Amino acid sequence: MTTQTYDAVLIGGGIMSATLGTLLKQLQPDWKILVAERLSEVAQESSNAWNNAGTGHAALCELNYMPEAGDGSVDPAKAVSINEQFQQSRQLWASWVDAGILDGPSTFINATPHMTFVRGEKDVAYLKKRYEALREQPLFAGIEYSEDSRVINQWAPLLMQQRRKGEPFAATRVPAGTDVDFGALTRQLFAHLETQGVEVRTNMEVRNLTKQRDGSWKVAYRNALGRTPGSVSARFVFVGAGGWAIKLLQRSGIPEINGYGVFPIGGQFLKTTNPAVVAQHKAKVYSQASVGAPPMSVPHLDTRVVDGEASLMFGPFATFSPKFLKQGKITDIVAQVRPGNILPMLKVAIDNPSLITYLVGELMKNHRKKVDSLRVFMPTAKDEDWELIQAGQRAQVMKKDPEKGGVLQFGTEVVTSADGTIAGLLGASPGASTAASIMLGLLRTCFPDRIEQWQPTLKKLIPSYGQTLNPRPDAAKASLAATAEALQINV
Repeated sequence: MTTQTYDAVLIGGGIMSATLGTLLKQLQPDWKILVAERLSEVAQESSNAWNNAGTGHAALCELNYMPEAGDGSVDPAKAVSINEQFQQSRQLWASWVDAGILDGPSTFINATPHMTFVRGEKDVAYLKKRYEALREQPLFAGIEYSEDSRVINQWAPLLMQQRRKGEPFAATRVPAGTDVDFGALTRQLFAHLETQGVEVRTNMEVRNLTKQRDGSWKVAYRNALGRTPGSVSARFVFVGAGGWAIKLLQRSGIPEINGYGVFPIGGQFLKTTNPAVVAQHKAKVYSQASVGAPPMSVPHLDTRVVDGEASLMFGPFATFSPKFLKQGKITDIVAQVRPGNILPMLKVAIDNPSLITYLVGELMKNHRKKVDSLRVFMPTAKDEDWELIQAGQRAQVMKKDPEKGGVLQFGTEVVTSADGTIAGLLGASPGASTAASIMLGLLRTCFPDRIEQWQPTLKKLIPSYGQTLNPRPDAAKASLAATAEALQINV
């Protein structure tokens, strides 16, 4: 039997593979591309709308991108960098809407103000410093700040109803924030790819990756239903399989994955569709994380629009499972252990006792305790209005560190082989929101001999490609306005 050969095999049916596949098909229309998804549908893990917060991370409201330094100063550099990356995603989506690749913008993105709300003198002082630093940044134009209960009540009434008098509090607000349904976005991109001849195979579980003598990769798989084995050959492989990426990269044998491990953290959210409650809140409101909590566990009360229906979601509440995916295996956390990563992983465990304490505390909360946490945000919350839903699994990166021995890293990281024929994505937030930027970096790293000829197309798709917007106020303003109009983000 002749083995089929592909120019690119993309493992995982999420937003990363969807973004990369769509870019590759526009840059190289003649390429033969295969997408392999182990589940029966695409967008069922981290890209599923209910497995993430859909924030459209632009650092408008997330405090963990701008921590307070030991001397009390705040540096906007990381927040600006995240915002720059999200602007690339907005530009790319706008181009795809214009080309008919994506459906009407309201099917996947909606204007939703981004807010930060804090309590207590210390956090109020910090938030004001953050606001003062960001208001001068062109990409954060329009950010507002208030300590006035009447103003905050206009922004988000549920925050202020029955709020205790005399308590210091403050909020910032950016009206031009968004809510993104990454599940809908992912499904639309894959549907388009199929019309362009890309094979999107579901129930296809990749089991092994083997480098062949000619430099290509043997991609061994089995049918997830009938267990029928098979294999294909690929000149390039992208592993966008969420938490399972580390397992496949380890099986590939590339030395670049040595020393890496991942720590799985799950999540739950409280959700309400009560129209009387939903109608009173249109914003994504973030606050400070609990002591020991990972950045992805920052509490937030969010407007969500999924399949055209508005609801509110609060959380996340951390859970623990040894699985790397929501539909993973209980042996995942043990199966990743290798001689090269066991010491960094042990060091991470020793150096992060507050994280363990936090996880134990979260696991002890029942439904009422979780609604009590919500009442810190929304004092009028009623237990019966809210149901608990299970969110996705996040695999946080653990890696070697020359000084500490091992560190737990929050964020996303692309691991690429020296010859650029295979690359995989590890980590979580801001993930989906910055998919365009992450995939552009992957193209530059893995295809250095082609990137120059691709630049005209990339520049057409993403007008700011190769440049930054924030140092150029006029360009930043023009880009924000253009994508807002194209994506119908009406403030």
